[in-house]
Amino acid sequence: MGKTELLEKHAHVLGLQDINVDIPARKLQVIMGLSGSGKSTLIRHINRLIDPTAGEVIVDGENVLEFDQKRLMDFRRHKTSMVFQRFGLFPHRTVEENVAYGLTVQGINKKKATEASRRWTEKVGLAGYEDSYPNQLSGGMQQRVGLARALATDAEILLMDEAFSALDPLIRTDMQNLLLELQTDLNKTIIFITHDLDEALKLADRLVILKDGAVIQQGEPQHILLHPNDPYIEDFVADINRARVLRVRSVMEPLEGPATAEQAAQIEAKDHLIDHDDTLEEVIARSRGEVDRDYLVLKNGQLVGNLHMEDVVRALVPRIPENEDDEEVKKTEAA
Repeated sequence: MGKTELLEKHAHVLGLQDINVDIPARKLQVIMGLSGSGKSTLIRHINRLIDPTAGEVIVDGENVLEFDQKRLMDFRRHKTSMVFQRFGLFPHRTVEENVAYGLTVQGINKKKATEASRRWTEKVGLAGYEDSYPNQLSGGMQQRVGLARALATDAEILLMDEAFSALDPLIRTDMQNLLLELQTDLNKTIIFITHDLDEALKLADRLVILKDGAVIQQGEPQHILLHPNDPYIEDFVADINRARVLRVRSVMEPLEGPATAEQAAQIEAKDHLIDHDDTLEEVIARSRGEVDRDYLVLKNGQLVGNLHMEDVVRALVPRIPENEDDEEVKKTEAA
């Protein structure tokens, strides 16, 4: 029974149904969906801000739903941190005190908590604002404080519920870049909730798309963009700037075995080389409109594939299925 039918027949709202998601450690997992899709409910099941009516939440082999109150509090204090959409800062505390709050709750002494607070305040670009109060900061600065507070506890799992949604577009982009930069060094397990597909594609190592409380598709973002498995997903990705989002690794021809002598010479000469993580937009700019170019693809200096410009064009212009009328015309012409 679906969400609409359940509401009409029984006056109950379906939050989530048959959710089965594996979240890899030390990766940035994005859960995306429109309002009412169940994404915020799902993230709150992880630390049991909302208890599910059935199922399991397994973290490091343990079912969080079986934790008693003491273990649950310990799990929330040490294993997870959360960043909220509306910042959630204490208005009567300074930036330094807000960032140190989670450490204080953990029982860390004041000196160590203050040192950690100052270190994380600097990392998020707010050095010099330690003694400021939240109402003296812009929205973007307040969210930096929220991010610093979450990271200061050194929790393994960072839960971010629409963390950047309330920010202006330019500030939002800055925060996305900051998160990616920090993740490069920290390698946390981050679960990020958003309703914005551009944001999801930019941030995600893995992506889950929800609709009406159910998972419609999940996987590597590049794969979802190239191979949507549902009309709902097709509509979602239809207007995406593919050149800006798709990476070379998604459309290249993988190579097995060592480089040939010709390829080795091409690498030595640094001729027609691109990185596996370059966007197709960067490749197009480099090709200067020449569609017959081929490139060798490198990853960490090692040859991993070939890229043909024809493949780039095909990736940017998805094949439109032919309808039955077109097929009939072709058959008539062939006859």
